[in-house]
Amino acid sequence: MSYVEYLEGEHAAHMAMFQALKETFPLISEVGQAMRDCLQRGGKILLCGNGGSAADSQHIAAEIVGRFKKERKGLPSIALTTDTSILTSVGNDYGYDYIFARQVEALCRPEDILIGLTTSGNSANVVRAIEAANEIGARTIGMTGGTGGKLNALCQYNIVVPSNVTARIQEAHIFIGHSLCEILES
Repeated sequence: MSYVEYLEGEHAAHMAMFQALKETFPLISEVGQAMRDCLQRGGKILLCGNGGSAADSQHIAAEIVGRFKKERKGLPSIALTTDTSILTSVGNDYGYDYIFARQVEALCRPEDILIGLTTSGNSANVVRAIEAANEIGARTIGMTGGTGGKLNALCQYNIVVPSNVTARIQEAHIFIGHSLCEILES
């Protein structure tokens, strides 16, 4: 197979997934409105994830704090993936499964939203963070793929990308993140 054929196949898979993603547009719109409501109530948006999902969490938080397309005041958002001292101390003292939950305990309030990104919906540290946010009374949003995993039962909203391929799910997550930022700025 040539690289061109490979790229054609990947492009076709990408396009098919995005076509199927249309079914989630009403949910994405509802989540965007929930995020707007959160910010209008004086809340903040926290995000977490592992690996590529950690990078996506940081990307989305940066768009919210900085700007997406519109010049505006910064909006309160934080990726729980960025403080290496917290991540390593909590990981060492409590275990890797608690690196986000401990931060949620410290930083999250009932008026806030926690968004957990996990392609499987089953990442233990994201699951524990969502559980901690639920205990606080914050709103919880999942961005997952496949079947949605454990986050289906734990999140008030779970946007499940209709794919089992990590690359496709992550491509959709950044589209969803940008769409949510567009809603926040509208």
